[in-house]
Order: sequence, then structure tokens, then C-alpha cells
Amino acid sequence: MNDLRRQSGFTLVEIAIVLVIIGLLLGGVLKGQEMITNAKVSKIDTDFKGITAAVLAYQDRYGVLPGDDPAASTRFAGTWAATDNGNGNGQIAGGWNSTNNTQETRKVWKHLRGAGLIKGPVDNTAASYQQPSNAFGGQIGIGFNTYGLAGMTVVFGLIPGNIAQILEAKLDDGIPSSGAIQGHNSQTAYNISTTYNVAYGQ
Repeated sequence: MNDLRRQSGFTLVEIAIVLVIIGLLLGGVLKGQEMITNAKVSKIDTDFKGITAAVLAYQDRYGVLPGDDPAASTRFAGTWAATDNGNGNGQIAGGWNSTNNTQETRKVWKHLRGAGLIKGPVDNTAASYQQPSNAFGGQIGIGFNTYGLAGMTVVFGLIPGNIAQILEAKLDDGIPSSGAIQGHNSQTAYNISTTYNVAYGQ
């Protein structure tokens, strides 16, 4: 008598169930990525507001801008030198992403840390002057008259183009070369495959 062998395989119902599960997993992953991106975008806005509030609080307390303070070395605990003082001319001089600890755009961070307005060391190490990082891994810097914006600016480095588009649409006029938020190339539109330094004006 011949053995009767039944062929085995997936039924349509089983395949449909697997496809539904895969769809749910993909949807969950995509939703999770969207939530992470939204959280990072919100963090940029929060950081801008927090840094601006810290600078204004310093100015309100001491009558000068942090970084430009000519008496910072005598105000706070920690390790200070006369070279940590600013020149008191009412501007924060230097490049927003400077690595030179003698520039006011680097001193501003030590002044804010010395005043207890942001966290970080107050000593003679580079960490005292170091700009913090933003949610996308670039630096956050403070500049003056940066990218066509007058006065003090807060700059977020290495922002992906698609995120820059979101920030512009959500918080400004949607145009990188105008308004209170501007990109470093003064372009008319952001390229989503490019990263930008995005400056926020006061």
C-alpha cells in the first residue's frame, strides 16, 4: 500500500495573520521614529528658550551680557583668571562655534556656569568654555549678528534639512533667508539631504 503523504504549507489565513503582524510592527517602528523626531524638534525650541532665559537672567542680575562681563572673574566661585573677563562693550564677540577660550562666545558659557544658570564645571579646563550639544549632535553656540540676524543669536549646528524645514514652518516664516530663524547659506529653501547651522534671533 502506498504511503499517502499530505503536502504541508501556509494557509491564506496564516499568511494574512503574518502580514498583519509585520504591518503592525512596521507601523510601530515608524510611529516610534516620528515620536523621537518630534521630541528632538521640541528639544531645540526648549534649548533656545532656556539659553535665552539664562542670558537675560545674567544681564538682569549683573547689568552686562555673559561673555562680555568685564568683572566675571571676581563674581563667582571656581577657577578664574583675568583673561576670563569680557571687554564690556555690549556685544559678544567671536564665532558662535569658536574653539578659542579667549573669545567671548566661548567665555559666555563659563560665565553662565559660574552664575549657576546652566550646568557645567567652572575651572580652567576646556569643558568650562565648551558649547553644549543640541538634540541632533551639533553644537549650540551664541553669536552676535550671525547669518544676517541683528544682535545676539543662538545657533544650532548640524541640523538636518528636513528638521530645519519643520523648525521654520513651526516657529517662523518658512523661509531660511528671512525672519527670526535663518540658515547659514541664506538659501530660499532647505535641502533635506543637507545639514545646516540654524540661527535664532531675539
